[in-house]
Amino acid sequence: MKFSKYLKDKLYVFLISGVCYGIILLIFFAFKIDKEVIIATSFIFAICISLLFLIDYLRKKKFYAELLSNIDALDKGYLVLETLTKPEFYEGELLYQALYNINKSMIENINIIEEHLQDFKNYIEMWIHEVKKPLATLTLIGNNHKDAFDKKTRTQLKRLENYVEQVLYYARSENAEKDYLIKETDLSKVIKNVGLKNMDDLLENKIDYIVENINVKVLTDSKWLEFILDQIINNSIKYKRNIKDSYIKLSISNEKNLTALIIEDNGIGIKESDLKQVFNKSFTGENGRNISKSTGMGLFIAKNMCEKLGHRIDIESKENKYTRVYIKFAKNKYYEVVK
Repeated sequence: MKFSKYLKDKLYVFLISGVCYGIILLIFFAFKIDKEVIIATSFIFAICISLLFLIDYLRKKKFYAELLSNIDALDKGYLVLETLTKPEFYEGELLYQALYNINKSMIENINIIEEHLQDFKNYIEMWIHEVKKPLATLTLIGNNHKDAFDKKTRTQLKRLENYVEQVLYYARSENAEKDYLIKETDLSKVIKNVGLKNMDDLLENKIDYIVENINVKVLTDSKWLEFILDQIINNSIKYKRNIKDSYIKLSISNEKNLTALIIEDNGIGIKESDLKQVFNKSFTGENGRNISKSTGMGLFIAKNMCEKLGHRIDIESKENKYTRVYIKFAKNKYYEVVK
């Protein structure tokens, strides 16, 4: 609260006070009051007016400075009222009451919206679980009776199953803390499960699934990490090159404070101009538009989940040479975000 703007706002008070003082002087002169009395009265008048403005300014300045400072400091500015002391001047009381009523109305509306959103999420999760049952049955029939399901049908079933999984994990990621448990996890088991899940696609596309020195344990949630790796492996299969020795290689790099899981493939790679955007929501890039009808959600959800788990995910690539994805885990006894 600037003093100059405060004085400018009180200009009308100064004008009225000046007019009143002028009238008082005219009365003094009319009654031939002594010069010393006029000077003393003028001095007292000036002191009183100055003190009134100063006290009023300081009271308001304290409240408004605290209000603005607390709003800037809070992630949710609408909760500022909880941090304020009720002011002792009338204008402040009116503002305080107005903020209280606005805050109350907004919180009520937020609660209604969150309740509806939660109901919708619960319905989506229930629907996904119901849809997964016939999908799993169809996949099993396809694997056991390959003569009844051609290659294209099995491929579309696999894609459908992957998209359903994406929706489920995306819905859960909003309240991730309720759905994951970070503990010491055997990385080799997670990688083995991902390999088995994608075995048919790997064999069909003649891609070698190479696993090197993965006998390490990391702090993570195995279910969520399995989904993250599944999205990355799916991308590697989807964007393979038509060459003889296609591969997906998983290895470990140990550093002082972290363990890095490296997923490398020798597929078509990613354009340099697309690299910075591959984790953006719904970003498909040139490859996604030209080669596959991609949703652009897989890597976005993977990054979102890594952040929730406290991991870091990075990617590097060269077109028609390789793509490497790094998932970095902190080496400590407690949860720590990798930076």
